[in-house]
Amino acid sequence: MRARDDRVGLNVRAPTVNPPRHPLWGRNEEGYSEDPKPTSAIATASTRGLRGEHPAYRRTAPVLKHWPTHADATGRDVTSSSVHPRVPHEYGLRAFRETVEAGATAGMMPAYNLVNGRPNHVPPSLREHLRTRTDEEPLVRSDAGAPSTLVDSEHCFETHEEATAAALPAGVDSCTDHGTDSSEITARVRGAPQRGLLTEPDVDAAVRRRLSVRFRLGEFDPEDDPPALTTACDTPDHRALAQEAAGQAVAPLKNSGGLLPLVPGIRLAVVGPLADACELDWCSGTPPHRCTPLTGLTERFGSERVRFAEGVRFAEGLDRILLKTSAGTFLHVPGVPTPRAPDGRRLSVAGDGPVLASADQPGGRVVQETFRPEPHENGHLLRHIGTGRPLSVAADGLKVAEGNGEIFEDPASPGPRSTSSVSRPAGPTTHVTLGRAGSRSAVMCGSSKRFARPSSRSEEPFTQQEG
Repeated sequence: MRARDDRVGLNVRAPTVNPPRHPLWGRNEEGYSEDPKPTSAIATASTRGLRGEHPAYRRTAPVLKHWPTHADATGRDVTSSSVHPRVPHEYGLRAFRETVEAGATAGMMPAYNLVNGRPNHVPPSLREHLRTRTDEEPLVRSDAGAPSTLVDSEHCFETHEEATAAALPAGVDSCTDHGTDSSEITARVRGAPQRGLLTEPDVDAAVRRRLSVRFRLGEFDPEDDPPALTTACDTPDHRALAQEAAGQAVAPLKNSGGLLPLVPGIRLAVVGPLADACELDWCSGTPPHRCTPLTGLTERFGSERVRFAEGVRFAEGLDRILLKTSAGTFLHVPGVPTPRAPDGRRLSVAGDGPVLASADQPGGRVVQETFRPEPHENGHLLRHIGTGRPLSVAADGLKVAEGNGEIFEDPASPGPRSTSSVSRPAGPTTHVTLGRAGSRSAVMCGSSKRFARPSSRSEEPFTQQEG
């Protein structure tokens, strides 16, 4: 993979060992268990698998995350979690500590947030809980862009040189910042000693730990390439072990009437809009196979004994309105907050600003597939949540706006109607309108035309329809 993309490395930012204690945390699917004991056991097994069994070299260098506690995905680089000193010692840090003591991890990655007002990237307790519990030289690498947040968003330091001078002695060895451009970080590391903020031994210690990991990965012995020795992947034994681990991590809260385990011959009703969904996010990786609850139960008990009902749909599929542009055309954007094109693909904002129906599902480090309608003057703005910018209708298609966005009018509607009664327009393109809870529904029929776009792009474009 590195031959195809020079951003790919052997330092793996995984596993997540924060116990997913609260259901409102937005990344619970990354955790293993609410209990730190099974979390640590599974994390240890995971890091050993990532490390490999070679006696001298490591296959990869996994780092545990997110130190010391992390359960806030919104505003995570500016929020401070109030944590009693007893809580991490008895709960959150236990999963880290026991995995480190097992000797399988290469190091640690701090969290973006602050704890009790102190940024986690200038951690006061890192030596105590990491480097005193292992005989190796564990690496501490920053989360992506986190060194800059110490100045840019957290405002804990006046300059980046001061932030770097605080982070390195505190134990952060590798600053992951500015993508593949290392010039910014190296300039800060050089500038801090010149100002008397950082000593050469501090820099030497960080360099030594980084080189130590690279030696263990065999980077300086290319003739002995540990990853090249690995051929088996996704074998039946691997799948069986993954299934066993997932099963043991589940903690049933109630088993009325001894329903579980399900016995052969039972008839089942599977109800809910997520019964046949397998949701992934930025940190989910690319699973070699997927199995939804509905698929698994059907394969186990047979389709004749499993009945599925979607049940109550999400709000995005219930109430729909039509938004009209100032030019008199109607914008058809199906669903909120993740609108879809007629072929089912989700609308996403590309790097240069155009909105294209190109995503199979929401994802990415910053989700680009979510939008929010906002009342504005006599209509609505449609704001892209990922960039915080409203949409505008340009000559070459729909884009996120640099300044003020397009104001979409609410056209007159024939009154409340259920989605089942909303008609579909005739013609080659099926139009569905923007969803918004509590709105009256309307669908316009007539001749349609597509927004212009470069011919090299194959994504389904937005459609607009003459009013």
